[in-house]
Amino acid sequence: MRASIHPTYYTDAKVICACGNTWTTGSTMKVIYTDVCSNCHPFYTGEQRIVDTEGQVDRFYRKLQARQQYLDEVEAREAAKISPERPIVELELGTRATEALAKAGITKVGEALNKLTLGEETLLAIEGFGRKSLADLKKRLRSFGYEIPEAGEEITV
Repeated sequence: MRASIHPTYYTDAKVICACGNTWTTGSTMKVIYTDVCSNCHPFYTGEQRIVDTEGQVDRFYRKLQARQQYLDEVEAREAAKISPERPIVELELGTRATEALAKAGITKVGEALNKLTLGEETLLAIEGFGRKSLADLKKRLRSFGYEIPEAGEEITV
């Protein structure tokens, strides 16, 4: 062994744990601080707790929470797509058909679907709203994900 290159070895080095437990050992440091020891580590105590010294658990929970928020937003967007409160204007039926429905007091998709449950005749009775407008309305409703009522599916000539 070469002289003067090795650190000083302390045979009475003191180890202090965060839980308050202390003991002596041999080391190159006079005092050693530790976060866990055999008295407080979950493996030895059987206690169910998480030892998180680097914040990994918190990071994991933040990622989990962010994912849940994203899924909630996606679900809300999907629900808004087929909302009965959606304005008829968003269906882009055309100016004539939209104005005819507005004159009849139908401004929301839910109102148009209610009329369709009564049958096609109720919508065809609206002045300025003909068969082509009705076909366009059904086509746009299906493309947005709405279900057409059975009475509205019947084609009467």
